[in-house]
Amino acid sequence: MVLDYIIEDLMEEVVERKGSDIHISAGLPPYIRISGHLTATDRDPLTPEETQRLVFAMLNNNQRKTFEQNWELDCSYGVKGLARFRVNVYKDRGTVAACLRVLSAKIPDMDDLKLPPIVRDLSEKPRGMVLVTGPTGSGKSTTLAAMIQTINKTRAEHILTVEDPIEFVYESVKSVIHQRQVGEDTKSFAYALKSALREDPDVILVGEMRDLETIQLAVTAAETGHLVFGTLHTSSAAQTVDRMVDVFPPAQQGQIRVQLSNSLVAVLSQTLIPRVNPKPGEFGRVMAQEIMIVTPAISNLIREGKTAQMYGFIQTGGKESMQTLESKLADLYLDGSISFESAVSKTSRPEELHRLVGPNPANVVRKKGSYDIKKEIKSRSISG
Repeated sequence: MVLDYIIEDLMEEVVERKGSDIHISAGLPPYIRISGHLTATDRDPLTPEETQRLVFAMLNNNQRKTFEQNWELDCSYGVKGLARFRVNVYKDRGTVAACLRVLSAKIPDMDDLKLPPIVRDLSEKPRGMVLVTGPTGSGKSTTLAAMIQTINKTRAEHILTVEDPIEFVYESVKSVIHQRQVGEDTKSFAYALKSALREDPDVILVGEMRDLETIQLAVTAAETGHLVFGTLHTSSAAQTVDRMVDVFPPAQQGQIRVQLSNSLVAVLSQTLIPRVNPKPGEFGRVMAQEIMIVTPAISNLIREGKTAQMYGFIQTGGKESMQTLESKLADLYLDGSISFESAVSKTSRPEELHRLVGPNPANVVRKKGSYDIKKEIKSRSISG
């Protein structure tokens, strides 16, 4: 039986249904992710030949050759007038499989994303390193795109991005923007960063800080007067610092701590949570961020390797616009945006979340009343 649809039909469906991802694999119908939940489409299960036909339709000859050699491939694919997609092709039990992430054709705006004012302030910094971290699918690229676009609209800078693959395509407004894709425009993140310092950049975006050389070059760029944005797959500010330091051999870790203490400006660790009863036009998921601003006290903790103490400083850093992930999750729960179960699923400190919302979350009177539970708390003692 001949497949009666093409890959662009699936792309159109996921965009129309406001989904975020398409999953293609043999033996199953195509799946799409909507508001964080995987949903099967109403199409028949795919054969191995059909999955290969769908996936290879997106690839040029060089990309097919790379995939056949490495059994893995990252690339992007665009449909004019619809959207662009980040594509990962891989092998699954000897057959071709793929995951496609929807990339908005519109560069996101900070106000649309409801990012806190401190994020705009960070994009106005003249130099230093700002890291946006979180698991895959937590909106890191979207947050960074909003920051880059803010610079593009307000300042005359040379912005250089190194990405794998390019996700958002910028048009120069006030800034000059060059975007380099690993595998097409440069051999690696490290190669691109080595030459970047000779290309007169003001702002550098490193799509992913994966290895020692890339991290070292990015830190050096931040130290030498550039504003550097980067991402890591870490879930907290303290974990981010530890991850960067642990990449280095023990003999070099003291030096990188000193460099980080001098160059790191902020860490934004974020996650996305399904929204309760989203209104028309609202995103199906809401973002929660842990925000750490590197004050002199936190800089000292980085230098001395006392990252375990960072959380306490973030808790008490409200005047510097800091917030813990738990405080934001509590706010989102109390204003009716998310369920308590969703909040708990995103925290590694459930006891702190309980402390912030009370010992019996089901009895909390919430501002929006998204649930029917509106009982007054008769007795409530908050324990640490």
